[in-house]
Amino acid sequence: MSMKAIIIGATSGLGREVAVRLAGKGWTIGATGRRRDALEALQQELGKDKVHIATMDITTPEATAALDSLIEEMGAPDLLFHVSGVGYQNRELDLEKEIRTVRTNCEGMVRIVDHFLNFVRNQKDIYTPAHKAHVAVITSIAGTAGMGTAPAYSATKRMLQTYISALVQLCNMEKIPVQFTDIRPGFVLTPLLNPEKAYPMAMTTETAGKHIVKAIEKKKRIYTFDWRFRMLVLGWKLIPRCIWERFNWVKN
Repeated sequence: MSMKAIIIGATSGLGREVAVRLAGKGWTIGATGRRRDALEALQQELGKDKVHIATMDITTPEATAALDSLIEEMGAPDLLFHVSGVGYQNRELDLEKEIRTVRTNCEGMVRIVDHFLNFVRNQKDIYTPAHKAHVAVITSIAGTAGMGTAPAYSATKRMLQTYISALVQLCNMEKIPVQFTDIRPGFVLTPLLNPEKAYPMAMTTETAGKHIVKAIEKKKRIYTFDWRFRMLVLGWKLIPRCIWERFNWVKN
């Protein structure tokens, strides 16, 4: 029996890349996103026997019903991969962009992941200590420290990292058979980035997809990629807050 993964945000970028890679390894995929045409194109490319689709906007309450419908169609998944998110460079503090970022990245993730955890909690015949559900979430190295060019994006990624840590503790307390992977990429050339700007050490979606699949397969608790960004984050952590907050040379 093939492994099953539901990918929240599979219409483009990292979500689509990981869907293609997992399907190539024999996984059955449940793909979600707001754009029905993109989901149907993915299904046509990979085959209806490989991909089940559901239109979903994670900022709405109806998103949980879409998740339930997809689970009913394809069966209980081994993996829930949450990649859906938005982000902006927003020096102007455009309020609409900041609020949209918080709603999508925080409210949306909480809605989906919490609903799935409660599903797992009630499926004692499927999920056990020997067969735990796996929840993987894309956060970012931006959650390491507040970045003045992208305040809401930085803050929401830190929130996701803290929330995942709290859920790990909660699952241990409540004996919910779930294990988590917090995946922290650096700059990846997806539609999320401004194509008119240059980003240091940026990697292709294909390269990032390889790293993500590796983290999923090895069920890493926290995975920052690649080694250059691991070194960068280590350096950031050594900078005192009073100095970090005075930096004014950051362009991206």
